[in-house]
Amino acid sequence: MRPRAATALLIGTAGLAVLGTVFVILPGVVVDHDLAGASVAAQDRLKAVNDVRTTLLQAVGGMVVLFGAYATWRQLRVSQDSLRATQEGYVTDRFSRAVDQLGSDKLETRIGGLHALWRIAEHSARDREAVISIQAAYLRTHLPWPPAGPTAPGVDVPINDVVPLEIRAADAQVALTGLGVLLLQPREQSWINLSVTDLRRADCDGLCLHEVNFDRSCMEAAGLYHANLTQASLVSVNLRHADLKTAVLRRARCAMADLRGARLVQTDLRDADFTESDLREANLRKADASGAVFRDADLRLADLRGSDLRTADLLRARLTGALASENTRWPTGYDHAAAGVVLTEDHGPEPAPLLQPSGITTQHPPLRAMP
Repeated sequence: MRPRAATALLIGTAGLAVLGTVFVILPGVVVDHDLAGASVAAQDRLKAVNDVRTTLLQAVGGMVVLFGAYATWRQLRVSQDSLRATQEGYVTDRFSRAVDQLGSDKLETRIGGLHALWRIAEHSARDREAVISIQAAYLRTHLPWPPAGPTAPGVDVPINDVVPLEIRAADAQVALTGLGVLLLQPREQSWINLSVTDLRRADCDGLCLHEVNFDRSCMEAAGLYHANLTQASLVSVNLRHADLKTAVLRRARCAMADLRGARLVQTDLRDADFTESDLREANLRKADASGAVFRDADLRLADLRGSDLRTADLLRARLTGALASENTRWPTGYDHAAAGVVLTEDHGPEPAPLLQPSGITTQHPPLRAMP
């Protein structure tokens, strides 16, 4: 007989002996102990023994049920761990294949890889940070500023001759859109680096670009309608002709930025920093610039009708030829007339931005404030 079979036989024999002792011998011992030598009828003693045996049987049955429940729980945990490991392996495989697709020579393959990463990030919080970093790196490497590729429009190409990003680099537009959607969800990483990138005529409408670093990037004529740029860094960025209607730039750093001809209608500029920025011919109608800093900024020919500048810092700001109305709110004691501001009528409510031509396809007239 094999050792394993012999061991099983011994365990089974021992188990039967224990059960025999518990259900045959033990009930009589318990009853005799409780009677303490008292004389009772045989029928009564037998009933007492059966009662004890029933109680023991119920106790053993309860233990069996508990053991079964524990075994089932353990099996469920093992199954869950196995399923989790399988899912993680599946996600890892999808992640690897999606990243491999980004290096393809075919545009549609790269777009498919970016969409795959987007879906992975939406369903896997553990991979979200990695996907966001990959998307940002993809944009920086594929859209450097100044342009490096032979097909990219040059630095000196007029903006009206630059086609929208979704046409000239559809994969980059997908990466940018995915990034702006994923940043709506909570994340651990505080800053996303998109500095020194070529985002001319990029479609960023409605995207969340909170705490994104765009320093020294070119975003000329980009569509940023209703985009969230809270605490974004836009130092030395080119935002000429950019459409920022109803966007949020609260606490954004826009020092030394070029915003000539930009549309900032009804934009939230509270506590933003525009130190030494060029805002000539910018449209700031009905913008909320409470607490904004415009030190040494150039606001000549800007449209400030209906803007709230009551707590703005206008130290050494140039305002010659800027338009204002009776609805424009100035800091206490500020002499806008001496600054060369031109008072004119407020033309009334702004038209619905969504009914206007898309910002990324608008043909822009030459700026009067050039260079």
